[in-house]
Amino acid sequence: MLEEIGSYDAKTKLPEILRRVEAGESFTITNRGKPIADLIPSKAKSRLKAQSAIENLLKAKKPVVSESDLQELRERGRK
Repeated sequence: MLEEIGSYDAKTKLPEILRRVEAGESFTITNRGKPIADLIPSKAKSRLKAQSAIENLLKAKKPVVSESDLQELRERGRK
């Protein structure tokens, strides 16, 4: 269950709450005891991490061909 926090506390303690959300915690914001909104960590951050990991893997996978190897391949192709 999400931790409940009143709208006044959410307003006055927003920076602290955002740090806790960034750390993975979730909250339900209430107004006079009635649930109004859920504050949860963004999925965009996870997507950015995944995209960055994929890009790093693709970079690592690309073969690096030296200039001398490239010249040798060109010469072989001409025979």
